[in-house]
Amino acid sequence: MPDTTIRSNSDVVLIGAGIMSATLGLILKELQPDIKIEIYERLDIAAAESSDAWNNAGTGHSAFCELNYTPESEDGSVSPKKAISIAESFEVSRQFWAYLVQQKKVTSPENFIKSIPHMSFVWGDKNVEYLKKRYEALQANPLFKEMLFSTDFSKLKEWMPLVMEGRNESEKVAATSMAIGTDVNFGELTRSMFRYLTQLDGVTMYFHHEVQKLKQREDKSWRIKITDLATGQKRKAYPKFVFIGAGGGSLPLLEKADVPEGKGYGGFPVSGQWLKCTNPEVIAKHQAKVYGKASVGAPPMSVPHIDSRMINGEKALLFGPFAGFSTRFLKNGSYSDLPLSIKPDNIIPMIAAGIKNIPLTKYLIEQVRQSPKDRINALREYVPGARSKDWKLERAGQRVQVIKKDEKEGGILEFGTEVITTADGSLAVLLGASPGASTAVSIMIDLIGRCFKEQIGTPEWQEKLKRMIPSYGQDLNTNPTLLEEIRKDTAEILKLNN
Repeated sequence: MPDTTIRSNSDVVLIGAGIMSATLGLILKELQPDIKIEIYERLDIAAAESSDAWNNAGTGHSAFCELNYTPESEDGSVSPKKAISIAESFEVSRQFWAYLVQQKKVTSPENFIKSIPHMSFVWGDKNVEYLKKRYEALQANPLFKEMLFSTDFSKLKEWMPLVMEGRNESEKVAATSMAIGTDVNFGELTRSMFRYLTQLDGVTMYFHHEVQKLKQREDKSWRIKITDLATGQKRKAYPKFVFIGAGGGSLPLLEKADVPEGKGYGGFPVSGQWLKCTNPEVIAKHQAKVYGKASVGAPPMSVPHIDSRMINGEKALLFGPFAGFSTRFLKNGSYSDLPLSIKPDNIIPMIAAGIKNIPLTKYLIEQVRQSPKDRINALREYVPGARSKDWKLERAGQRVQVIKKDEKEGGILEFGTEVITTADGSLAVLLGASPGASTAVSIMIDLIGRCFKEQIGTPEWQEKLKRMIPSYGQDLNTNPTLLEEIRKDTAEILKLNN
């Protein structure tokens, strides 16, 4: 029988059509216009998993309101370090998106980004004290200079009427507010970026194509076997560089690549659900992203928030996310994903991480067992007057938290984003979740620095990076004048209020 396999040679293969691949593909194409890129996606549309608007919080994680980025130490102090790093990264993303809009590579910024205040809200003496310390630690930094703090009931009512309606005025409450927050529809942004990218010479995108195998060849290039899920047609691609940005699908592909840098990595899947408001009058009353404190043992993606969103051009109001456990690694994945990911090299880290995270396991079991009444009661902590008939349950995205080897602990569970690159720079794999999408540009520039070491140092690439990201190579938090200028420029181009 004749071999009907289709073969292709390209410089770069991107696996997964989410925000990470779109960002990396666009940056590489800007840096080197003649680069040849192939993109493979197993679903029939871009950004249908983690990047989709329903599958992530859309906060534009800038650390303005997420309390898990400023944990309280045992001595009671609050470090702003992680929040500063995330806020810096978000400013880099904003600059890149503004560049795309300015260059007319992406149109209509109002379709993917909107201004909306970011707030943190707590109650009880201990939490109020913590929020004040957090405010003081952050507000001292230029990135958070505009943050406001209040314990005044009437001020909070002004900021978030729906949250304060029906509360007892003697209750001890506090909130912070950053008026310059945003709501980002990463699904819309991703699809806009791919629309532009796939019109360029040398870029081809394949939907409904699943990567079955990948193996490094002696000349350090890769052989990738792909199947067209619609027709069964087999393909082989031979790129010099591979990026795996397939969300929950990245870990199984890392295992298939069989590289030393991938040994010992495991994944722990956490699923999510939202309560979605169906009453337009209630939706109209809330105009903010209000984040609270997570329960003990809760993963960061489960920090409760009552959230104004713009999805498909319509204002939406969501509460959650409620966490759950599923053995799938993707929303459209298989129940065998978790069992099949357990290998001899990662079983010890996975067991060790499991033992050390008993509170998380307990929390997830409790979440899975929640009744509709339990969920409405959780919502009423944020919206005291909530009526169950105004809310319905929606399935959110699936996240795979990273488990990795640790010399001291045996294995640890990581809640951030992890980029694994091979020593020769020919393969990069993105694992993990939040704050992923919001910091995609910084993550991808760092990845390019690791995998395209020679090129990134050239004057041509340096100049192009500075054109795309005016603050490239500079620290915004220590340069308030530059920060102010950049925020003003990006706000104008992206049609934001600030």
